[in-house]
Amino acid sequence: MTDWHAPEDLVARYADGSLPDPDAWSLEKHLEACTPCAARVSRSVRATAAGAVLSDVRRTVLSDVRRTALATPTAPATPAAPHRPLPVPAPVPLPRIRVLWAAGPAVRGAWLPAALLVAVGAFVLAHGAGFAGARPLLLALAPVVPLAGVALSYGAHADPLHELAASTPSAGLRLVLTRTAVVLAVSLPLLTLAGLLLPSYGGPGAAAWLLPGLALTLASLALGGWLGLRTATAVTGGGWLCAVLAPALAPADGAVSAALTHQASVWLGGAPAQGAWAAAAALCAALLAARRTAYDRLERH
Repeated sequence: MTDWHAPEDLVARYADGSLPDPDAWSLEKHLEACTPCAARVSRSVRATAAGAVLSDVRRTVLSDVRRTALATPTAPATPAAPHRPLPVPAPVPLPRIRVLWAAGPAVRGAWLPAALLVAVGAFVLAHGAGFAGARPLLLALAPVVPLAGVALSYGAHADPLHELAASTPSAGLRLVLTRTAVVLAVSLPLLTLAGLLLPSYGGPGAAAWLLPGLALTLASLALGGWLGLRTATAVTGGGWLCAVLAPALAPADGAVSAALTHQASVWLGGAPAQGAWAAAAALCAALLAARRTAYDRLERH
């Protein structure tokens, strides 16, 4: 329930389809939490020409369901069991349902096992194979792990209900940011903890990748308003890997660990580098805020 209720002229314009899309989306969002307004809008829509069509559709659906139920063979009767009252499940709070619906695609699929593989692989290289460049390698790969999670958490390729989600008032940048926050909440502590368990050999600290990872994630989101999330994450993540890993793979055998440590120190070590990443993150956040309306049309097919 809310203290504000939609005025009659707003309800009437919504029912006849003359209300602009931004106002309609705002009203629909209000209806999620206001039962009286939802009932008024429902009555108003039923009074229009569309109401008769919706009533016909409803009758047809109910009729089909009824015929299907009658045509389904029933199981043989069994002796009646003593009557016991069925347990009544506790209602799930609506905010929790919304969070699970919004965050779902961000924590399923191949991304989470891939993040675990990066962390466990670096640990095995350090303690099992004695590879001195395990932590710098982890620091080089860690910033692109959230990018992969973001790319795989939004769009028709990741969410079977994407078309439905994209048409709701909660879609657009708000939904993208919700799923991005879930990705970061999983990957940041996981990869930072993995870095703490690895020997440093004088390289950057285990948390040195956090600001670069945040900046690259925000850059992908800002660029996604033009290119789409998958293309934007491929551009930013690929550019990062080429800049950091490519020079480290060039030295002759035996110098890869030193080259990785040097590259990690150049890109991540020291206050100047971290300050530059912080400034880049703030700039990308400002650009994303300025381009937020682009996400109202993102991935809508």
